[in-house]
Amino acid sequence: MSIHSSVQAAEAPRGDVGLLTGYLEALSLIERLHRLLLDVIKDEFERVGVIEINAVQALLLFNVGEQEVSAGELKSRGYYQGSNVSYNLKKLVEAGYMHHQRCEVDRRSVRVRLTAKGRTIRELVSALFARQAEGIAARGVLDIQGLEDVTAGLKRMERYWADQIRYIY
Repeated sequence: MSIHSSVQAAEAPRGDVGLLTGYLEALSLIERLHRLLLDVIKDEFERVGVIEINAVQALLLFNVGEQEVSAGELKSRGYYQGSNVSYNLKKLVEAGYMHHQRCEVDRRSVRVRLTAKGRTIRELVSALFARQAEGIAARGVLDIQGLEDVTAGLKRMERYWADQIRYIY
């Protein structure tokens, strides 16, 4: 069930129905786009025969890149959305896509980085994204300015939501 359909009956503050409707539509679209992104990655993996990891794990590998990070850093930097980061890291380590090592300073913390196998997946996802960017431009879906405008708007929403969380605590 989408956000929009589950909150349709919500009353708009001060009768501002248009703003609430637009906001709910944007939230629903963000959800759908994320699911579609995962489907695009899944389809690419099926096409090239990668079956050992899923799209969420592939995005995690893509976002780690050449860095060495902890699970907490992945979440705090916004690279990974979801509550199963530790599970996915464990699976990626077991499958040989990531290397892990206890942090010298804080023994409770584990640092992870990509192995050669993980870098191969990252390159596959990177090539997919490059083809997608070219396709978006070639079909006239969005140009550079359009992408910048969308990104700027989403960053403003991100800041707003982050501020809301800070004010709660």
